Amino acid sequence: MKVIGESIALPDIVEIARNEQSVCVSSEAIERMKRSRLVVEKILDSDKTVYGVNTGFGALATTRISREDLLKVQRNILLSHACGVGDPLSKDIVRAMMAIRAHSLALGFSGVRPVVVEKLCELLNKGIVPYVPSKGSVGASGDLSPLAHMALPIIGEGHVLEGDERVPSMKILSEKGFEPIQLAEKEGLSLVNGTQAMTASLALAINDSVNLLHLATAVSALSVDVLLSSTDAYEDISWVARPHFGQKVIARLLRTLLEGSQIRESHRNCPRVQDAYSIRCIPQVYGAILDTIIYVKKIVELEMNSATDNPLVYEDRVFSQGNFHGEPIALAADFLSIALTDLGNMIERRIDRLLNPKVNEGLPAFLAQHSGLNSGYMIWQYTAAALCNENKVLSHPASADTIPTSAYQEDHVSMGMNACLKTLKILENLVSILSIELMCAVKALNFRHPLKSSAANEKVAEQITPLLEETQEDAYLQDQFSRVRSFLESKVKSVARDWWSEYE
Repeated sequence: MKVIGESIALPDIVEIARNEQSVCVSSEAIERMKRSRLVVEKILDSDKTVYGVNTGFGALATTRISREDLLKVQRNILLSHACGVGDPLSKDIVRAMMAIRAHSLALGFSGVRPVVVEKLCELLNKGIVPYVPSKGSVGASGDLSPLAHMALPIIGEGHVLEGDERVPSMKILSEKGFEPIQLAEKEGLSLVNGTQAMTASLALAINDSVNLLHLATAVSALSVDVLLSSTDAYEDISWVARPHFGQKVIARLLRTLLEGSQIRESHRNCPRVQDAYSIRCIPQVYGAILDTIIYVKKIVELEMNSATDNPLVYEDRVFSQGNFHGEPIALAADFLSIALTDLGNMIERRIDRLLNPKVNEGLPAFLAQHSGLNSGYMIWQYTAAALCNENKVLSHPASADTIPTSAYQEDHVSMGMNACLKTLKILENLVSILSIELMCAVKALNFRHPLKSSAANEKVAEQITPLLEETQEDAYLQDQFSRVRSFLESKVKSVARDWWSEYE
């Protein structure tokens, strides 16, 4: 049981989002929400005009709403703001959204009643997943449209997912015994004003990036060995002379992964002076990517534990400010996209080296038994190149753009949700690119036998070899690729750990 209202970490969100971990609200959070709600109610009993409490929204901030219409306007904001289009966000992203939004409201700065957070938790615990279109947020007043879609089932509106189908909310709510509520003053606004769609997307993306880089380093170690490369580039001098944290971690990890290789010993005194950058510079490139991942992870976990509503209740006042602006997440997502794109670029270059008869010393051309008659894995490098090209296009920063909204009231926006959606697509492509390197590296290792690689590399090969086709001729390898990719994807999407602490 994960507790909403206390500090949450990335693994907590992944457990809730993907493993359907149940949630509850801490008693301390309930008391905080009650105190901040009293501040809102005192304002309602006074003659003060306070944005978000008794006014319209956005460009309509100066429009005072009568007391008798304040409940209606909370419902209206959800209905009017649910303007998303495109494919729905995946179930794990929506569950992460609900958990992070519940936690943000439970911090006690929003002035909502505890029942609002309890209803979000009830949706999670009963497995009810709102239907949330992926496109429509500019990430300025938060993720208005995605959060409106997410919140509609709380009031008995909108749609939810039944399997992969979109169905009216009330059908599932009735079946699951969920009672919709009427929102009180400010609560509709508090449900949509936040960065939770982009934060949820980037939280899962960074979890997967942590796992993916560890896997990518392991696969690169296998490629390094079967390409008869030197391990001198991974010695301590690399990071002693240039002490970037990530570079040190990756160099040490590579040495560990390659320890005890017979293949390495077989060519230790060969005349080759040095290896190509895609081999020699793995610590420098992967290390920089690791430093980026660690940075983005810190940003995400900080945002997950932040109140991103507007206005915010603090002590006995309500402050109109801009915590809903998505710039921290937008910039971090774009940074991660660039780093992941470059990871794919280096992987693709090693795929070429594994297949290219001009540089893969002692291996058959394109890893084909009878090259010429057979093309082997030749075209898989084309596929990797195409995916890398797509990633390069996707890595253009969304946060470099801004289009004013709400009659110039919101005259600078972050485009953070688009930044996160691009990151997710880059990750998807990267899993495919890494799967191609893994197929080729294991195939190449088979050609190096009877010499053995390191224990770590042989263990990888033992897991992958049963997934490969046993054929001496060209064959349809789509099913093989799908098996290898599924193997990697399951590991990528597992709950990540800070594995780099072992190599500091």
